[in-house]
Amino acid sequence: MDKLMSAAKQAVTGSLKVKKGENFLIVTDRQKMKIAEALAYWGKQRGAEVTTYLMTETLRPITGPTEIFKQMMKKADVSVYMLDARVAEKPFRGYMVEHGGKGGRICMMPGITVSMMERLVNIDFKKLDQLTKKAIRALKDKTEVRVTNKLGTDITFSVKGRKWEPDNGDISRMGNHGNLPAGECYTCPVESTFTGKLIISLIDDKIGRGTMIFEKGKLVDFKGKGIAQIIKQIGKDKTGYIVGEFGVGTNKGAKICKNMLEAEKAFGTVHFAIGDSYGLGKNKSKWHFDALVEKVTLTAGKTTIIKNGKFLLK
Repeated sequence: MDKLMSAAKQAVTGSLKVKKGENFLIVTDRQKMKIAEALAYWGKQRGAEVTTYLMTETLRPITGPTEIFKQMMKKADVSVYMLDARVAEKPFRGYMVEHGGKGGRICMMPGITVSMMERLVNIDFKKLDQLTKKAIRALKDKTEVRVTNKLGTDITFSVKGRKWEPDNGDISRMGNHGNLPAGECYTCPVESTFTGKLIISLIDDKIGRGTMIFEKGKLVDFKGKGIAQIIKQIGKDKTGYIVGEFGVGTNKGAKICKNMLEAEKAFGTVHFAIGDSYGLGKNKSKWHFDALVEKVTLTAGKTTIIKNGKFLLK
């Protein structure tokens, strides 16, 4: 068995735990067809009814579902999204996240590559889960979390009363929503406490350093070409400028790269998002854009969890 087929088996049988008789929907494009074929093979081996939905370039960007696709989502027990990541398609991704978990479970893999599958999916999820939950215990219910780095990042906020989600590779239960590759824990900061400056390395697959200034949870100023492209897409929709997520990367194999799906999982990084809070905070939006902050020092109360990009939790 080659590495890709092994990773696909782990995804279908280990993470999604696809069962006999389930409806398994794979949403793909031509760039990801090799991965889609591997996932479909293992879905069929498990006895699922497998459907692949090919998004052609002539229909892109896809910003909303067709009526037929809506029916497919309603019937799917397991859904996988693996299109190339494109800014204009965030509303379509948001639809799948919202509806994929209503009657089933959904795995989001925007921009997934064969290399990422082979390096980051066929791993020991038990060890990943242990580290991810250890990070949650250190951060949970802290009234003061501070993130700084030598580039000028300095932001403080509370996560008191906010629910944490472990993205640990377990997407086996109804209502589950997760990524593959996995490897982060995340919540939404208490919006009114979120004030300060972020110096980011990447925002939603847009390379280039940028600056984001927040006051009480709202993005009030910014610099950088990547961020400017995101702001242009959001336009006048006020829901797109509210903080929606704070996450900590816990996958030791993940690298900082131009693909946010992998970069946000990198050990010793954190990321923040503007837009939808996935029900963890107050904000609901059709937008959700992640921004990566690297080489951080992260403190929760009096405990330093990461120092200059090095994880102190073992």
